[in-house]
Amino acid sequence: MQLEVVGLGGAGCRLADAIRATAPVDRAFLTDVFAFDTDEATLQETVIPESHRAQYGQGTALEGSTGLDGDLDQGFEAGQAVVDDLLKVRERANSTTPDAILVTVGLGGTTGGPTAPALIAALQRSVDAPVYVLATLPADREFDPDAAAADRGPHTGVTANTGGDEPPRPAAASHAIRTLEALEGVASAIVLFDNEAWLRPGETLADSRTRSNRELATRVAAVFAGSGGDSAGPVAQTVVDASDIERILGTESAIVSLGYGEQTVETTSSRFGLGLLPTERDVETSEAVSAVETVVRKGIYGKLSFECEPETADRGLLIVGGPPAWLNRRAIAGGRRELQATVGGTGVLGGDAPRPDGEAVFAAVVLAGVETERLERLRTLAD
Repeated sequence: MQLEVVGLGGAGCRLADAIRATAPVDRAFLTDVFAFDTDEATLQETVIPESHRAQYGQGTALEGSTGLDGDLDQGFEAGQAVVDDLLKVRERANSTTPDAILVTVGLGGTTGGPTAPALIAALQRSVDAPVYVLATLPADREFDPDAAAADRGPHTGVTANTGGDEPPRPAAASHAIRTLEALEGVASAIVLFDNEAWLRPGETLADSRTRSNRELATRVAAVFAGSGGDSAGPVAQTVVDASDIERILGTESAIVSLGYGEQTVETTSSRFGLGLLPTERDVETSEAVSAVETVVRKGIYGKLSFECEPETADRGLLIVGGPPAWLNRRAIAGGRRELQATVGGTGVLGGDAPRPDGEAVFAAVVLAGVETERLERLRTLAD
């Protein structure tokens, strides 16, 4: 499928940048990547072309990211005022109409997050494609001094509520929940990434960014690059296209979590065991089956972008990819049955994604319409 990514705010721009960098070079699924932020320095740190990025909010309360003084309502109003300017940047790119748009944004602040509902609503009106949101939730240490102190430990050198070089955000939980509520009925679906669950003990938020963004970007690329034939290599036996993605993610602002599993495999062998004349390796059926089963289990039951019980999902999607010789059809079909049994419904789709130059077998899992205690906890903190 053809995906357009729009990064909004500091966290959103860094994530859009990571998705652009992670996209498989032989799978041209990205039509355009844009970066919009109130901070020019953040924009300059990205590798997104200057023609596709813009500083916004000058002359409004958003300017400099400090004029709002934590006022989320003012943030919503100011965000509404800059939407037309952001759309003009996108229109000047004159790109091909995408199959879907993914707006990446960090929740908890008063600039990027509050601008998202207005921008997404405008995109829904102007583009004949679903508009999904990829949003990051704030970590507890950003708004909870007790969480920061507990994680700091005696020798980690972590300071302040954020555990690093950023100021605390006492209202981050409240802002995140209110922004999510504003996105309901506006975004086609909301894919979440929980910073709290992905932080390592003693790790600062700044230190975790690159790793977390890479993890999330890998999942996004695995799902949205799908198995559509954008390259001249082998064609998938079961293609996952834009309509399949839309069917699973839905159009009613479902909460979505992404799972991922990967296992490095041998793809070449050498004659006479001398390390000479590498050839494509013959793969034993049992090895291929084991690899597929392993990554599928990791994708379903391993660490999710947003921790939840997979059984609570309404719908699911499984994409298994890697070197063609390792994509055992029976094992892939078995993985889809396992996901379907886990989700407990018929709303499960699956496909394969051959990667001739790949060195690993992977499984990307989409769980849509999930329920979780994490959001309830944030709502309690927000009250």
